[in-house]
Amino acid sequence: MGLLITIIILCFLFDYVNGFHDAANSIATIVSTKVLTPFRAVIWAASFNLVAFFIAKYIIGEFGIANTVCKTVLPEFVTLPVIFSGVVAAIIWNLATWWLGIPSSSSHTLIGGFAGAAIMSAGTFSAVHVNTIIIIVAFIFLAPFIGMVISSLLTILIQYICKKFNPHHANRVFRKLQLCSSAMFAIGFGLNDSQKVMGIIGAALIAAHAKGLPLGIAAFSDIPDWVPLTCFTCIALGTMTGGWKIVKTMGSKITKVTALEGVAAETAGAITLYLTDYLKIPVSTTHTITGAIIGVGAVKRLSAVRWGVTRSLMIAWILTIPVSATLAAIIFYFFGSNM
Repeated sequence: MGLLITIIILCFLFDYVNGFHDAANSIATIVSTKVLTPFRAVIWAASFNLVAFFIAKYIIGEFGIANTVCKTVLPEFVTLPVIFSGVVAAIIWNLATWWLGIPSSSSHTLIGGFAGAAIMSAGTFSAVHVNTIIIIVAFIFLAPFIGMVISSLLTILIQYICKKFNPHHANRVFRKLQLCSSAMFAIGFGLNDSQKVMGIIGAALIAAHAKGLPLGIAAFSDIPDWVPLTCFTCIALGTMTGGWKIVKTMGSKITKVTALEGVAAETAGAITLYLTDYLKIPVSTTHTITGAIIGVGAVKRLSAVRWGVTRSLMIAWILTIPVSATLAAIIFYFFGSNM
């Protein structure tokens, strides 16, 4: 029972870390264009992270991404030590990349850790749903590409529509529209990222049920309401803390973003997240908004994008799953068998 409680607490801690690690996704452009002060920006984004819970619960009516994450590992290999090792590895990698100012994927960190610990426990790669992992890995590349294409098209469309507008007036309009686009993205962030930890907690509660422990559930559909509500709340609290090192990377180091481009990037990111939420595919909000920001920069000219920074980010993205999986495997090897 003690291990189950520890895992739940660590999951909520991961959600909080995820929130401040990925706060930049929702607020980087509105901070860099000075639409809102950093403090007001994080309050704004956090509010809509929490709104996402009510959308998922009462409008969508399900937590599909959480169910997908829960089933990443085959049920017979899901144990509390495996989940503990995966979550600890994910927290370590998230904190390391936050400290270095690298906008890596919290989503893939968590999934990589879960899978790595399960593989070490079983001694075989057949412990994971290979097809699910392949889809998740594919969207490491597809999510930013989709975001980039949509943001490029939106930027071109908006520029065409507004070509006869007074530049000063247009800038004022788009600064106000950024509040809407950042809110849309914050909702997408809440819908997507909060559910990943829900999936891990769901897996832990199912494993607890198999052992006859209190709080255990027979299937993910039985997950109690306090789990999603707490997950979404922890994400919102983390966003309010703000990961300022990553805000700087996202808001200015990739390319200089105007209010118009901020609206296009955030709207494109939100559309991509809503699409993947509909498809129940856990993707990285970091990858999505980064691709969208690259898209608006590339419309100006390819040299407007700092490709050296982009290349470094992509290397971190590719390394996230194998590094977090390896960390989790090491943690399970030394501690998992003794739990």
